[in-house]
Amino acid sequence: MRSFYFKNFIIVAGLVMLSFIILGASFVLFGRNYMLRERQEGITENAIEISRLASAYSQDGSLTDWDFRIVLSSIAQSTGNHCFVARRDGTILTCSDAELRCRHIGQQVSQDVLDALESSGYYTALTHLGGLYDSAHYVAALPVFSSGAISAYVFVGSDASGLIRVWNSLINIFLATAISIMVLALVLGFISSKVSAKPINEMADAALKFAHGDFSARVTVDNREDEIGALAASFNQMAESLQASEQRRSEFIGNVAHELKTPMTTISGFADGILDGTIPYDQQARYLETISSETKRLNRLVRSMLDLSRMQSESRTELFKKSFDAAELLVQTLVLFEPKITAKALEVNAQLPEDPMTVCGDKDAINQVMYNLLENAVKFSEAGSELGVGIFKQNGKAYVSVKNHGPTIPANELPRIFDRFHKTDKSRSADRDGYGLGLYIVKTILGNHGEDIVVTSANGVTEFVFSLTLKQK
Repeated sequence: MRSFYFKNFIIVAGLVMLSFIILGASFVLFGRNYMLRERQEGITENAIEISRLASAYSQDGSLTDWDFRIVLSSIAQSTGNHCFVARRDGTILTCSDAELRCRHIGQQVSQDVLDALESSGYYTALTHLGGLYDSAHYVAALPVFSSGAISAYVFVGSDASGLIRVWNSLINIFLATAISIMVLALVLGFISSKVSAKPINEMADAALKFAHGDFSARVTVDNREDEIGALAASFNQMAESLQASEQRRSEFIGNVAHELKTPMTTISGFADGILDGTIPYDQQARYLETISSETKRLNRLVRSMLDLSRMQSESRTELFKKSFDAAELLVQTLVLFEPKITAKALEVNAQLPEDPMTVCGDKDAINQVMYNLLENAVKFSEAGSELGVGIFKQNGKAYVSVKNHGPTIPANELPRIFDRFHKTDKSRSADRDGYGLGLYIVKTILGNHGEDIVVTSANGVTEFVFSLTLKQK
């Protein structure tokens, strides 16, 4: 897990560095070109203004006048450029240098520059102008017109070394800033990765403990409201569910072992007594009946657990493809208990609809639900009391009710009444046939159907009500 996050951190760091490289390259490429273009445009505009000025001076005087040179020098100082004017043959007439006798006056502009001016009417280049400049200059040249004809050429130059120095300074500032931001981003990213990885690492450690059977581990959430916090909370819920499931499994194994131990001990003891002669021959038939009864009890217990396994594996989609008349099924199930109802002199109060009550679900499974509820209701009814059954509709559901009058289930037992192997007070589980699986089977079947069941027990009246989904016409 740590290797995974380290790799992720390296990838993120690489992406950050790549982003800065791309940004830096873009800055160098486009920024440099932009500055050069802006500089060249400024020099060209300066040349245009001086060309117009020189054209005006050539109308009334000479371009070699001291007044014109002063103006030219002032323009050069304000713009930071170097200016000079040359004849058509390339001889420099005047210069913006402050010295009275500058080194440029009288020098010759190279012929190739003059040819370019003659052919295109302007000239721009990064050049030394044939040795006129000691370093490379950005130069723009334009003709000076007098009486409609070219009388001279204006040259404006800017030292490129200064611009390069400015650009290098900007590059250094950018690199220093970029490196600082990158280092800060990497540090913050590393810290953020470690913080984000903490609950994930805890989950990995907890999952390892789960694999070894320890379901007590939990992940620290720290009131996080992001996706990691939601994942950690879900993981803790899963852990609690697994722990509860493991506890139920342990209880189930213990309960099964306990329920199997008693009949198996009885069978083993009586069989050994018959084999070794401890039980007299004339009494063996009675003990063999007990062995047979206990064997049947074991068979019923195994069958019930197999039924539970089958019910829990059934698909709800498949169950809802079937339908049946719930009222008819309730009557058929009630008839099965007629001998027991008669023996206890119970009065049946049936509230059944006149029309069929068609519901969705597995008929045999719901029949098992009705059978188990009616069996309990008859078993725990007081002799001569009323046994109530009924079906009614409400909000697209059918509700089946089974009610009996007898011992009340304690309030603290109601939440656990549907647990596996759970039995309430002895008055409701005095017979030897009960394993505490009947109501658990009921709950399992209805749960597989997506239905609910509720129980109330007060003042000697106990009622179970469960829902079924009505079939849409």
